[in-house]
Amino acid sequence: MLITTKGIVFSALKYGEADLIVKCFTLQSGLKTYLLRGVLKSKKGKFKASLFQPLTQLEIVANHKDKGTLEYMKEAKLGKVYQSLHTNVVKASVVMFLSEVLKNAIKEEEANPALYNYLETSLEWFDTHSSTVNFHLLFLLKLSRYLGFYPDDYQQDAPVFNLVDGTFQDVETNPDCINDENVVLLQRLLGTDFDALSAIKLNQTTRSGFLLMLLKYYEIHLQGFHKPKSLAVMNEIYNS
Repeated sequence: MLITTKGIVFSALKYGEADLIVKCFTLQSGLKTYLLRGVLKSKKGKFKASLFQPLTQLEIVANHKDKGTLEYMKEAKLGKVYQSLHTNVVKASVVMFLSEVLKNAIKEEEANPALYNYLETSLEWFDTHSSTVNFHLLFLLKLSRYLGFYPDDYQQDAPVFNLVDGTFQDVETNPDCINDENVVLLQRLLGTDFDALSAIKLNQTTRSGFLLMLLKYYEIHLQGFHKPKSLAVMNEIYNS
């Protein structure tokens, strides 16, 4: 079936000498994987490799067989021209990290307009703002809502957070309960929007510790999820 849809690139891997295998999260059909032949060799082809940088927003015309196999992309063009995400070194590193997280976390081959809209609007916010040092933390926290394990804010003032149940409580009940500064920061970020992030000042140790806690939370709730290889890059770029 030939469809026209928005799509966000999660990854593009070289296949053979000149082909690309591209994973995109599409508005109409969820996660799709496309085989693009000859992209890396042909200078006159209809696709340019630069179209498939991580988290690029595209307008796609594709033939979807919807059988879990590689799909055929007929046309693709930029749906959104970013101002800074691929040219600012720090933001490009964050984009690489987040694209790896998204590839690991999102597996659904069905439309999820709410999730797509969240990705689209949050990436556009990140692209157009300069005070973004904590963006990835709030992005991952908010993303958990669309993946089904956003923290329950009932008893939000309680001192312990249970990573397994996603709840706040008064005492630790299993080894995956935390009772430290990460709980305080989590309580502060719940209900915060991106525009309020600049008011939250964190040092590198606190930022890295909270990110590790979030990734552990993802590992507990998403089967097969693992820490991104680009985590070391994230810690390096914000080492200040």
